[in-house]
Amino acid sequence: MPGSVVKIDFKKSLDSYQARAGEFRILQVPPLQYLMVDGHGDPNTAPAYADALAAVYPVAYAVKFASKRDLGRDYVVPPLEALWWAEDLAVFTSARDKSAWDWTVMLMVPDWIGRELVDDAVATVAAKGRPRALDRVRLEVLDERTAVQTLHLGAYDAEAETLADLHDRFIPEAGLRMTGKHHEIYLSDPRRVEPSRLRTILRQPVEPSTWG
Repeated sequence: MPGSVVKIDFKKSLDSYQARAGEFRILQVPPLQYLMVDGHGDPNTAPAYADALAAVYPVAYAVKFASKRDLGRDYVVPPLEALWWAEDLAVFTSARDKSAWDWTVMLMVPDWIGRELVDDAVATVAAKGRPRALDRVRLEVLDERTAVQTLHLGAYDAEAETLADLHDRFIPEAGLRMTGKHHEIYLSDPRRVEPSRLRTILRQPVEPSTWG
């Protein structure tokens, strides 16, 4: 239709959203900006995690609608992403002590979105009923540069074997070492997909090993 706005789907157009199960791929991740909320604790039981999602999603959609309305540029809100870390990495990778996890939930926004538009979106969400974590939503660029990623098929709690293969075999054998935080991209909605069919990109930023 002449004059219609083309809707961009970054999940299809960005190489950094591509991964295959059983394959570890080294890639260059471009700097991307995200709406972020930080927190701590078990994502299944800690109120902070639910509060973070309840704040970041409405802001992301308010940004999207404003982009289409005011800038004439439309896009599909990308999938939920999160950074995960802990003082002792084992509580995440093998022991899976979720109460000790730190995290940042994230939704990517295009590079044409500026801070003023995000501030306006936050104000729009606040006017409709302020989510508890709304004041913690921030816009920040994440520059991971070189990373290794793969696609995990199945439940989140079944990631340990893939993570061990990534951390203990592939990365050192490639002459690399881990840097930055473990990154997950949730391609499936757990509310609609059974655990065995979940698709999750697992990403680990890396750099050349000094021992290489």
